[in-house]
Amino acid sequence: MTITGQPGPARGPVPAPARAAGTPPLAERMRAFGTTIFAEMSALATRTGSINLGQGFPDTDGPEEVLAAARQAISDGHNQYPPGRGIPELRQAIAADRERRRGQRFDPETEVLVTAGATEAITAAVLALCEAGDEVIALEPTYDSYAASIALAGARLVPVRLEPPDFGVDLDRLAAAITPRTRLLLINTPHNPTGRVLDEQELAGIARLAVAHDLLVITDEVYEHLVYDGEHLPLARFPGMAERTITVSSAGKTFAVTGWKIGWACARPELITAITTTKQFLTYVNGAPFQWAVATGLGLPDSVITTIRDDLRAGRDLLADGLRAAGLEPFRCQGTYFLTVDVARLGFDDGLDFCRRLPELCGVVAVPSRVFYTDPGPAASFVRFAFCKRPAVLSAAAERLATLSPR
Repeated sequence: MTITGQPGPARGPVPAPARAAGTPPLAERMRAFGTTIFAEMSALATRTGSINLGQGFPDTDGPEEVLAAARQAISDGHNQYPPGRGIPELRQAIAADRERRRGQRFDPETEVLVTAGATEAITAAVLALCEAGDEVIALEPTYDSYAASIALAGARLVPVRLEPPDFGVDLDRLAAAITPRTRLLLINTPHNPTGRVLDEQELAGIARLAVAHDLLVITDEVYEHLVYDGEHLPLARFPGMAERTITVSSAGKTFAVTGWKIGWACARPELITAITTTKQFLTYVNGAPFQWAVATGLGLPDSVITTIRDDLRAGRDLLADGLRAAGLEPFRCQGTYFLTVDVARLGFDDGLDFCRRLPELCGVVAVPSRVFYTDPGPAASFVRFAFCKRPAVLSAAAERLATLSPR
C-alpha cells in the first residue's frame, strides 16, 4: 500500500466553460447536489406543524455531565483556536476509549485527528487520498454526504447494493465492483439508513478483499454505541486491516449532541498526516469548548451511554408498533436512529410522493429512501423514519400513523 501525491496544475487564468443562460454558477461535478432532502422535509414539518421524524437528530439534550463540562470550558476561557489535531485531552480520551472498548491501540499524538463531525473526517479523507478518476466503493443505500465528498474529489462512486429484507453484504457483488481504478472502500456499520450491523463473516470478507487488492478503507462508525441487536465489530481489528483503515466516529450520536460537530479519525500516522493536510484547509479547527466536554463524556461510566442506547431501543420498538398498526412492517433495525418501511403496502409506488403527502395524511414527516440510492429501483417506495425522539412524541406519531389506510 502506498500513499502518494501528485503535483497540482500550473497556476494561471483558465477560461470558464460556457454555461447555458440561467444555469446556476456551480461546478459541473456538483450540479447533481441541490438542497438536501433533510432540509426540505424539516421545512415541510415546520410549515405544516407536523411531527418531524425525518431528520436524524434527538429532541432532548445529552448527559448533564457533558453539558456542564461544555459550560465550564467556556467559563474557563477555552474559546480560541484549539490545536490543529484537537486538544491533547480529547485525543487521549479517544485513544483510551478505543483501547478499552474495542481493543485498538492508537497513539494520541500521531494517530488521532479531531474533526468537525464525522462528515468532515470522511470528506477530508476522500479528498486527501483520492485522485481524479479514482473509484470509491460504498454500500448502497449510502448516506448522502458520501456521494458529495467523492464528487468533490473528482472521483467516482461505485455503489454495492444491500438488498432487503436483511440488507446483508453480498461479497461476490463487492468483489465484482473492484477494478484497477478502485482506491477506497467506504464501509458504514451500523448502517444508515437500513439499521444493519455488519456481522463477523461480512467484515472478514471485506477485509480479505481489501488486503488482496491493497485498498484503503474508511469505516463510518458513528452509531457504534447505538446497537440494539448484535455486536459492533471494528473492521480495523481484522487481519491486515490496521494499517489500511481510517476509523471514523463522533460524539454527536453517542451523547445526543449532534449540533456540536465533534468527530474524529483514527489511523496509522501516515494516513492521519495525509488527512490533516486536507482537513486544515476545510474548517482548520472547531468547537474548542465542546472538545473539552467530549473528553469528559468519554471518561464517564458505561451506564451513561447504555442508558441512551436503551432509551433509543425503547423508542425504536414504540415507533415500530405504530408503523405496524398502519400496515407498515419495518425492516429489521439492529442499530442507528432509523426504521425503514415499504409504503407500497399502502399503495404508494413513490416514497417521495408519500413523504410529501404524509403531513396532510396524518401530520407526520419522514424521508424517502430513494435519496440514498443512485438508482432506487424497487427501493423507490422505501421510506425512513427517525425514532430518536421523546416517548411522548413517538406515541403521538404512532397514533397519527395508525390512521393511515391503503389507497
